[in-house]
Amino acid sequence: MGYNREDYVRIKNEYSRKYIIARQRADERKSELYAKLPEVKQIDAVLAGTGKDIMAVIISGAKNTDEQIAKLKERNDKLLARRGEALIAAGYPEDYSDVKYECEKCGDTGYANMKICECMKRALVLAGYESSGLGGLIRTQSFENFSLDYYRSGGANYANMEMFLTGLKHFAEDFDENTYRNYLLMGSTGLGKTHLSTAVAKAVIDKGYDVLYVSAVGMIGDFESKRFGNGEGRDTERYYSADLLIIDDLGTEVINQFTVSCLYDVINSRINNRRCTFINTNLTKKEIEEKYSERITSRLFGEYYPLPFSGTDIRKQKMMRK
Repeated sequence: MGYNREDYVRIKNEYSRKYIIARQRADERKSELYAKLPEVKQIDAVLAGTGKDIMAVIISGAKNTDEQIAKLKERNDKLLARRGEALIAAGYPEDYSDVKYECEKCGDTGYANMKICECMKRALVLAGYESSGLGGLIRTQSFENFSLDYYRSGGANYANMEMFLTGLKHFAEDFDENTYRNYLLMGSTGLGKTHLSTAVAKAVIDKGYDVLYVSAVGMIGDFESKRFGNGEGRDTERYYSADLLIIDDLGTEVINQFTVSCLYDVINSRINNRRCTFINTNLTKKEIEEKYSERITSRLFGEYYPLPFSGTDIRKQKMMRK
């Protein structure tokens, strides 16, 4: 899996803290019991020495080893029963001093059976939502609530949009470490480019991969901050390493030698390293060719699948229906 490294380190540290806290609280509850119920402390001391008792039996070489070990087990069962009775009589549940983990399957370690536990996978997915740059969009825009009804009129090509939806769903569902495909979503404002690219992002994050969604202005701002400012912007390395990079609103950034160089470097590096990239733009092919260098346009139209969105602004359609 390609979980974002910063997310992984943070979540792993959180699990380490949870594990320690769970055991500390259990120790505190045990100390409370020992102070109020000395008999429980004595029982626990005997139970804790069972391993040594068994080892002593084995080392002794006695002929009735199995019988002696069975007696130790019988003794422990009686002690555990007595312990439980003492706790209940004092108003405590029998498991009061047990370690209580948030996830009993992995014991708050994040791993079960040598694999990442489902609870930690979910935590990493939620962290991926937050670090993706999509904010609340990822919780409201998905394949499930993307409606093709808005493309039945207003100059839209319904068949094309149905094909785009199906193709992007397959892309997201089949995404793995070997996936390599780039898309250029083109069309006017309000035609669903952001919705569909967000849906792709959510599905890919849910599979455990690192997705970064950023506006062209935001991305260039990060490079400018690193080059000319105090470097407080997003770590630009992630523009190259993310499993899926989605650049929104290409063409809204200030275009000069520096910004074109940054854009080209990101696009070209990701192509060379076979990293998937989505680019959303309101620009037409002609406008892209006029605004950007031949080095950029040749890669956009040579290495990306163009998806031309058409129709009437969906937001306006929703207003009209209201």
